[in-house]
Amino acid sequence: MNILIINGPNLNMLGKRQTEFYGHINFDEFLENLKKKYKKIHFSFYQSNREGDLIDAIHKSEDTVDCIILNAGAYTHTSIAIADAIQVVNIPVIEVHISNIYAREQFRHTSYLAPYCKGVIAGFGLLSYQLAVECFIHEHEAY
Repeated sequence: MNILIINGPNLNMLGKRQTEFYGHINFDEFLENLKKKYKKIHFSFYQSNREGDLIDAIHKSEDTVDCIILNAGAYTHTSIAIADAIQVVNIPVIEVHISNIYAREQFRHTSYLAPYCKGVIAGFGLLSYQLAVECFIHEHEAY
């Protein structure tokens, strides 16, 4: 199984940024641990602070990955363009968030992406990504 993890704006600052919400581990460390735990899965990773770059990454993945784990950061609440990109590719996407977006500011309660995603996992720290992996594994084994 090939899984692409896409992180949006400011997620390159994990471990430094608002540690009360996002924790103290940077994403590179976390990804290495994920790769060790799931040795049979090929993970690729992309991060950008630019909306168009995220859209391009989603489009380019169509023939190369089986599924996408997407944390679009603040673009979750603002980007119809990323929602359209998810809708146009034929790849299952799970939207993830490190913090519980429903326990934060009101504007974070709306996701433009969720209607086009297989599911949403939020509030479990970096474990949110691992839970998404487990969902894809479970689905893959069911077929």
